[in-house]
Amino acid sequence: MTHNPHPRARRGADWLATAGLRPTRQRLALATLLVGDGQDRHVTAESLFEAASQSGHKVSLATVYNTLSAFCAAGLMREITVDGSKSYFDTDMTDHPHFFWEEEARLSDAPADQLEISRLPSAPEGAEIAKVDVVIRLRRR
Repeated sequence: MTHNPHPRARRGADWLATAGLRPTRQRLALATLLVGDGQDRHVTAESLFEAASQSGHKVSLATVYNTLSAFCAAGLMREITVDGSKSYFDTDMTDHPHFFWEEEARLSDAPADQLEISRLPSAPEGAEIAKVDVVIRLRRR
């Protein structure tokens, strides 16, 4: 009899496989939380640690940080830093801007089709622009 894993776990395992990452127990648990439902999401290490704990996965906060770093290095996620200190991790790898909701310390996608950047400054001698992150800070009126 063939074992047929839960669809969420299968999506997590497939996601890891696309980057050639070994599906350790911790990576598989976190990948399933991140992409198991087929939706893109923005997380912090702390929010992912909390979600893992609530779903019964035994994983340390340091492991969550290390795993998110590995996922970014493998091209599965991107890190978006707000205020130079708070990092958010996005599973949507397409180029798109973000809204940062200041009161909630929450990141969400902004409509990419409404963003127009007509010109960027030239990179300094010996450098090239690797990417441009657009984070639009919002506060409620």
